[in-house]
Amino acid sequence: MSNVTQDTGDTKLHRGIKSRQLSMIAIGGAIGTGLWFASGGAISSAGPGGALFAFGLMGIIVFFMMSSLGEMATQLPLVGSFEAYANRFIDPAFGFAVGWNYWFSWAITVAAEFVAAGLIVKFWLPDMPVTVVAMISFAILMVLNLISTKSFAEAEYWFAGIKVVTVIIFLVVGFLMIVGIMGGHSVGFQNWTLDGGDAGKAPFVGGFAAMMSVFLIAGFSFQGTEIVGLAAAETEDPAKNVPKAIKSVFWRILLFYIGSIFVVGTLIPFTSPDILGGGVGNVAASPMTLVFKNAGFAAAASVMNAVILTSVLSCGNSGLYTASRMLHAMALRGNAPRFFSKVAKNGVPVYAVWATGAIAALSFFASLVGEGKIYAIFYNASGISGFIIWLGIAICHYRFRRAWVAQGNRIEDLKYKSNFYPFGPIFAMITITIVIFGANIWVFQAGNFTWFDFITNYILIPVTPILYLVYKYIKKTKIVPLMECDFTMPRETVQDDVDRPDLAK
Repeated sequence: MSNVTQDTGDTKLHRGIKSRQLSMIAIGGAIGTGLWFASGGAISSAGPGGALFAFGLMGIIVFFMMSSLGEMATQLPLVGSFEAYANRFIDPAFGFAVGWNYWFSWAITVAAEFVAAGLIVKFWLPDMPVTVVAMISFAILMVLNLISTKSFAEAEYWFAGIKVVTVIIFLVVGFLMIVGIMGGHSVGFQNWTLDGGDAGKAPFVGGFAAMMSVFLIAGFSFQGTEIVGLAAAETEDPAKNVPKAIKSVFWRILLFYIGSIFVVGTLIPFTSPDILGGGVGNVAASPMTLVFKNAGFAAAASVMNAVILTSVLSCGNSGLYTASRMLHAMALRGNAPRFFSKVAKNGVPVYAVWATGAIAALSFFASLVGEGKIYAIFYNASGISGFIIWLGIAICHYRFRRAWVAQGNRIEDLKYKSNFYPFGPIFAMITITIVIFGANIWVFQAGNFTWFDFITNYILIPVTPILYLVYKYIKKTKIVPLMECDFTMPRETVQDDVDRPDLAK
């Protein structure tokens, strides 16, 4: 950290992320344990039809949210993204609450991924302590993030590339099995039809509670797509590359998830005892592993375990980057200690990276608390906070567009337009709110209630409103009038990449 100067002007990030890397960063943040493991749990609890419906509807919500974010991030590729938009278009108190919520959400996600890495390594080394693997993962990702933005982005490009290739191979193999070309699967959709009242072959099972639980799983799985908005400030030519990334990434991720749910639901009955045991650390019960094994790949479990390990490291890599950039942005605006805004000569906010790493290091205590237990705590905490961020993005866009028009600007002059305004952000606001409060209603089922489940699933919901109200009371902030919303793009927060002088604006 010796190369961090004390000059108050040394706070500029660098445009070091290329177009190909930006798309992979968003994909890498969204394809994680939700696809490898949680998809099996979704099918087992709601049936193939229920899981497909829940993931499809959540995909529509994400589409509207990403479209909203794309309009704002293309017009104003600000450091801190939605935290900055909340400050400018809603209320500085809301920006404060959103920023800290997002930083904590991703910092704790990194901790969860370190624990997950340790659980996954046990497939090969059953006696290896999770803490040791967490420390090794910590060292690798800290080095990647501290060297430069380019090193982070290039590592994420290859991490995500492995995942994308694996999913494509899985979809191809699954399709060939469905049509009877390989794997000995009987051609047809027996698992999608009701047959003599056999619930094991029902496309929709479990009722409303099961559907709501799958909405939560689907939401967790899609979280990370919004990273593209935060990375916009460090992206080459954001006016061109951000819309391109948002459009392509959404459809690819939707194809991967919907396609995978369809393949698994078609090939494996939801009552199969194999997928009922799915979870982090049990790669043999991963639905993808089961499909590959049924297709005749003897080494499926070991290969998939290696892929899932790189996937977990990818999510941790994205999380460390995202959380540190949010902390840096909050420091620039006075919502976090000023020294977190300091940037090294390589364009990395090193203090912010180390602060995020310190939270992620909570994973080192996994063995003391209980490895599976602490993973559940981290995962639940990060999931609800992610939904709150999506809600904030939708609210920001609703106000952004109203202010744009109120100040006499033309919709045609926007660099990227969300074609579903105002329906998109309003629909996202309503549905995300329902998911935040309703997805964990299973906690209150008779005979199942425990304070552990209640606290880990609901404790973070009031945190953001509390942060908002406390800041508002102390700073005496007010909701920003539409005519005072700021659409200017400051030059002092991002430095054009020295390797691409042609990109200077």
